[in-house]
Amino acid sequence: MASPALLMRVVASAYSVAEKAATIVRNVMAAGDLGIVEKTGANDLQTKADRLVQMSICASLARKFPKVTIIGEEELSSDEVTEELIEDGHCEEILKKTCPAQYTGIKEEELVIWVDPLDGTKEYTEGLLDHVTVLIGIAYGGKAIAGVINQPYYNYEAGADAVLGRTIWGVLGIGAFGFQLTEAPAGKHIVVTTRSHSSTLVNDCISALNPDTVIRVGGAGNKIIQLIEGKASAYVFASPGCKKWDTCAPEAILHAVGGKITDIHGNSFQYNKEVKHMNSAGVLATLRNYDYYASRIPNTVKQSLVP
Repeated sequence: MASPALLMRVVASAYSVAEKAATIVRNVMAAGDLGIVEKTGANDLQTKADRLVQMSICASLARKFPKVTIIGEEELSSDEVTEELIEDGHCEEILKKTCPAQYTGIKEEELVIWVDPLDGTKEYTEGLLDHVTVLIGIAYGGKAIAGVINQPYYNYEAGADAVLGRTIWGVLGIGAFGFQLTEAPAGKHIVVTTRSHSSTLVNDCISALNPDTVIRVGGAGNKIIQLIEGKASAYVFASPGCKKWDTCAPEAILHAVGGKITDIHGNSFQYNKEVKHMNSAGVLATLRNYDYYASRIPNTVKQSLVP
């Protein structure tokens, strides 16, 4: 038996690393001191969990895959990472899957991993725990090709005996796993959008889509999960706030099940290591019927958002 392709080994490791991250997130919350720091303002927060999780993810993956480029959200000094933050396990199930032929020859130095250690930090600090995700996106040739999303608090309202947390993963050409793929109700236009970064532009764009329902939640990872579980039909964010580490993992998972994500103009996101971190022209994502929503984005909105 040939050893598994590099991509599958990276995804299998990222899976275990994300599970470790979830434990850190829950432990910080349980200990009660979130260590909140404002980065650029009250809607841009960093907690002890963001810091510890990023150190854990980046150090664990860098130790196994030293030539891979890893880009994380938080700017942290490269302090010595304590051994208890290192996760060296991997998910056996993932290693059993056959790597798609177009990815079998990938070398370490060709991969870029985009890490959001805690997507939905503001919601985390407010106790909206189901909004929170850990995102590890894997890109090759500037495209998101694989991703891992962990929800540390999945099931947290299901009672004391419930198993907390779940990990969703996907690879283009294989599919996505760890959830039940469901389509939104036919004929309903349910738009999911930002909870804490609203603006006139964001709201004008949503109004133009004439939605039946608007869901406002935190976290890009969480919004993509709403799409793949059929709770929303489109994720629309007409604002520059989203970054590459917010969209890389969710994009890979959405694309792996036939969905589509672009900026408001319909441009694909690029994930090569030199790219700017901001998705300055917003986000439009759907599991199905992308063209319906894309065709209804007003020109005034497009003109306001420069890629």
